[in-house]
Amino acid sequence: MSTTEAKNLDLILDVKVELTVRIGSCQLPMREVVALNEGTVLQLDQASADPVGLYVNDKLIARGEVVVVDENFGIKITQILGDPA
Repeated sequence: MSTTEAKNLDLILDVKVELTVRIGSCQLPMREVVALNEGTVLQLDQASADPVGLYVNDKLIARGEVVVVDENFGIKITQILGDPA
């Protein structure tokens, strides 16, 4: 990496991005969405043993497993995804 490339990279390293972990999804008619209450359980389209997706600004970059750390949820990264080029 050249000095210019290193300086250019340094410019963006502190830019904040949104990290999102997606554990699954489901589709519901709006009638059921407006009827949701506390305690409602939704069945997702993913098995509990399946890996979850780690997204940076809505782009899937990795997969991992949900873990519990000091009573908080976390993600253990098991696969970094490369560019499909």
